[in-house]
Amino acid sequence: MTTLEAVWRIESARIVGALTRYTGGDLDLAEDVAQEAVAEALVSWPRDGAPANPVGWLLNTARRRAIDSFRRRAARDEKYALLAQEDTDGGDGHLWDPDRIDDDVLALMFVACHPVLSAEARVALTLRTVGGLSTEEIARAFLVPVPTIQARITRAKKTIAAAQVPFEVPPPSDRKQRLGGVLSVLYVIFTEGSTATAGDSLLRADLAYEAVRLARTLAALLPGEPEVFGLIALCELTASRFPARTAPDGSAVLLEDQDRRRWDRSAIRRGLAALDQAAAAGRGLGPYGLQAAIAAGHATAGSVAETDWDRIVLLYEALGRVAPSPVVELNRAVAVAMASGPAAALLLVDELVARDRLPGSYLLPSVRGELLKRLGRTTEARAELELAARLCGNARERAVLIRKAADLSALQDE
Repeated sequence: MTTLEAVWRIESARIVGALTRYTGGDLDLAEDVAQEAVAEALVSWPRDGAPANPVGWLLNTARRRAIDSFRRRAARDEKYALLAQEDTDGGDGHLWDPDRIDDDVLALMFVACHPVLSAEARVALTLRTVGGLSTEEIARAFLVPVPTIQARITRAKKTIAAAQVPFEVPPPSDRKQRLGGVLSVLYVIFTEGSTATAGDSLLRADLAYEAVRLARTLAALLPGEPEVFGLIALCELTASRFPARTAPDGSAVLLEDQDRRRWDRSAIRRGLAALDQAAAAGRGLGPYGLQAAIAAGHATAGSVAETDWDRIVLLYEALGRVAPSPVVELNRAVAVAMASGPAAALLLVDELVARDRLPGSYLLPSVRGELLKRLGRTTEARAELELAARLCGNARERAVLIRKAADLSALQDE
């Protein structure tokens, strides 16, 4: 990675945030001039050498580009005319103000995750403006065409401008509600990285680790918010299993078959430390903290058999009260199967089927097939696993389901 690439990946949120403040909340212009500065650096840095203060150089260059834009608009826009009157001596101290820069990044996160945007737009805009990823990288991560991502980002910026979303950190009275939206976006990014919904790869680790990085940035900006640490804990503990989740050929390795010696112990330690910070607030764990506690139960157990399944059932019950969802109910059923047997769990799963809680999802027939197999109802189990395979969008997970169904078919033929 070149110096410019490293600087942009690490500092892009601060650069775009400072420029957005400077342009009076014009996110579109801020990103445009930031990209112009990067384009100029691609030419001048290899020729003249990287500057001693790369971030300051980019900010200074982008500021000059913004002033040029202000002047072009000055005749028709009074606001920009006033900004264009500022001196152009090349200084950038007012942009890189350490007392304001963290607020700029935080404001940028809240703007990118604003509820006026669709879920897909929030994810794309966050990765673009806060994460510093290119449209090509985002498109590759989500397996969609580059023009689709470009259109999402463009529409998102236009929506923010039309809705006159202010570039500011929400006041404390609104922050808790809005913070949930920010965390949700980071969780979606991580989830897509940890279990890809489509494609030939089970994991997109780079995307998952980007979510962890953004979550840690958020924690540094809001150190008093326990759910931010809950999300970090969940991500770190889940990511700790990445090295053991795939075989050398890329095929999926199920939890019971994973070599736990390959789990990332450093990630487990970081996750447990973050979970302790979430619990230290004394307010009780929120949805992400409870999921992290469940992940900790797996991370600290020596094997599937040694896992405290009764505790995990209780944690899922608590999660179901705090953040009810059919996926939580399904995961609780899996834990019940391990703690109390498949018959009790099948009752819970059949209730989800009766209420049509997960229409079109491969998860429900996948779990139901496993439970039926454990109960010896082989024909029904095979039918459920075959249905799950047809519904599954990820090639690696689909291969596992097809193999399980084939194993049952072979068993019936014996």
